[in-house]
Amino acid sequence: MISRRLKPHLNSLLGDYPAVALLGPRQVGKTTLALEVAGKIDSIYLDLESPADRAKLDEPELYLADHENKLVILDEIQRVPELFQCLRGLIDRGRRKGIKSGRFLLLGSASIELLKQSGETLTGRIAYLELSPIDVTEVGPNVHDQLWIRGGFPESLLQKDDGKSLVWRQNFIRTYLERDVPQLGSRIPAETLRRFWVMLAHTQGGLLNAASLARGLGLDGKTIAKYLDLMVDLMLVRRLMPWHRNTGKRLTKSPKIFVRDSGIAHALLGLGSKEDVLGHPAVGPTWEGFVVENIINCAPADTQASYYRASGGAEIDLILTLPGRQPWAIEIKRSLAPKLSRGFHSACADVKPEAKYVVYPGSEGFTMANDVRVTNIVELVAEIGIVGARPARDPLRP
Repeated sequence: MISRRLKPHLNSLLGDYPAVALLGPRQVGKTTLALEVAGKIDSIYLDLESPADRAKLDEPELYLADHENKLVILDEIQRVPELFQCLRGLIDRGRRKGIKSGRFLLLGSASIELLKQSGETLTGRIAYLELSPIDVTEVGPNVHDQLWIRGGFPESLLQKDDGKSLVWRQNFIRTYLERDVPQLGSRIPAETLRRFWVMLAHTQGGLLNAASLARGLGLDGKTIAKYLDLMVDLMLVRRLMPWHRNTGKRLTKSPKIFVRDSGIAHALLGLGSKEDVLGHPAVGPTWEGFVVENIINCAPADTQASYYRASGGAEIDLILTLPGRQPWAIEIKRSLAPKLSRGFHSACADVKPEAKYVVYPGSEGFTMANDVRVTNIVELVAEIGIVGARPARDPLRP
């Protein structure tokens, strides 16, 4: 059992809000975490994909009112969106009785559907928390390469060998395409969506080129945008938006696209082992995606993430702006002897970051010229946590 970093935060939110939504892709460990949290309190679990459990909610107000003193866990809540209106009434009646927190834990694997439904009815009554695949803070340092190759889905990471892990991920991809996507009401052909997903893996970390994707699939630009929106909403793909300020330079406006889990990206590319990945042209991009995801997932709430690219070659892989802070410039290198290009220094002159880092796969940190700190992902994530926990500086004070 891997202890999840968000467990204390989830417990805290349940103590403050009547409803908490725990979001994340399928098989990421939401149910395991929810049951672990609920194990020490009076609770009831309902799987809304189970006909038997859904039958219990034919009269939801009657059933749930009988359990008002328990934590009710509703798994795959997006399958029964009509429940949200009922939950609002139950929460409000409970508040009048003095029951102000810890009523409902909602698990969902389609963020946009859940946010759309709950946002209309549970405003001020619900808190949101996203559970991502396992990150570097949740495993020992000897497992980091395995985490990069296999990805952070627990069933993939914990397989006995790379071959079994690859088979699990291939089945995961097939199940998503053939069962989960159609359940959301999408009529996209599974094979077409698979090809689209594979194309995104081949362009991991590259700028979105909708025209090229459209030509490759024989589709139009609007359809490509629809496919991309779906994959982002399922929390399987990340759009990293460009940093925009008035620098006087022509900046790139297209987002960078990442398959969020490096193990899924490797499976889409047919890469099952570390040797396969190291010998493939995607080794640098999938490493960059792995680092980007870990940093963003471990950063404090309300942190803004973007990248910088201007005409003339000025570029920063990741710009991280912690709440109340100036931006951090982060360059990502898959080399034990990282070297910075002139473009990075030029971009830093435009962005004027508070701190500059290079993330590399080595174990020892050191400082390069121009106050650039070379570090590994674990040390950087720890530094982000320390700085993010400090009170934001008052901008009116020197």
